[in-house]
Amino acid sequence: MARGLRATAADAATRVGLAAAAGVAGAIGLLCLSYAALTLLAREIDPAAAWAIVGGFYALAGGGLYLVATRRRRG
Repeated sequence: MARGLRATAADAATRVGLAAAAGVAGAIGLLCLSYAALTLLAREIDPAAAWAIVGGFYALAGGGLYLVATRRRRG
């Protein structure tokens, strides 16, 4: 009984660690992608407009994720 419980706890800890690592990697990737997009856009257009474009993209992405999340809760 105790051996199975320890194995389950170890599996849960591994999954939490992997999920945390994936979250950190995703956040770093998102920051790098944002910086690259801002750098490329700022070369062609005004830096303020570049920030507005990137911000608008994230607003649309966030709105889409919100709609998907609330649809799952309702349905």
